[in-house]
Amino acid sequence: MNMIQKLIRPGIPAVIFSALLFGASTPLAKILLASVSPWMLAALLYLGSGLGLSVYRLLRRSPRVHLSRADTFWFGASILAGGIIAPVLFMFGLRGAAASNASLLLNAESVFTTLLAWWVFKENFDRRIAWGMFAIVLGMVLLSWPGAGTLQFHIKQLWPAAAIIAACFAWGADNNLTRKVSLTDSSWIAANKGWVAGSVNLVLALWLGSAVPALPDAIAALIL
Repeated sequence: MNMIQKLIRPGIPAVIFSALLFGASTPLAKILLASVSPWMLAALLYLGSGLGLSVYRLLRRSPRVHLSRADTFWFGASILAGGIIAPVLFMFGLRGAAASNASLLLNAESVFTTLLAWWVFKENFDRRIAWGMFAIVLGMVLLSWPGAGTLQFHIKQLWPAAAIIAACFAWGADNNLTRKVSLTDSSWIAANKGWVAGSVNLVLALWLGSAVPALPDAIAALIL
């Protein structure tokens, strides 16, 4: 099978388009952080996902889904890691980092996904994967390492990178936990993850004193 045939296989264009959308979301979220608190923005992003995918499922008349007890455990754990913890950490990190650096640091998610799949879920691991992860980690170190300045400045600069890398670890756990859910209905999984995680973070954001954003900012966050 040549390269062109590989690229037109059904899953690959979806993955590439997903990466494009995910990459575009970081600089746009950085703009919104000027007027929306990180915790509130994390909540609105996932609520928008839940709302949009619910409308999509309604228009498609998608069938109802029932989770088994085992799937409920894995799905709940994935929501906690990737829907509640990760986006909050990422938004706090993004607030103190350049959007370009934050976007590149997000490559850590693939490293953590692979390591967790290898160590915890016993998936295959070879030398090519190891070299790829080494290159990603080296790039992360170069991006995170502060330039000239005082020690206090260095520590201040490292915190955003640490928060983003921690978010990537949580998203890596989410990727592996979601694979344990036997459902193939990805729209149901993503819609409900959005509703649950967004609602929890919205309640927490309000409880912690985050202001309700202006209507245009709220709409922009939901769309994003």
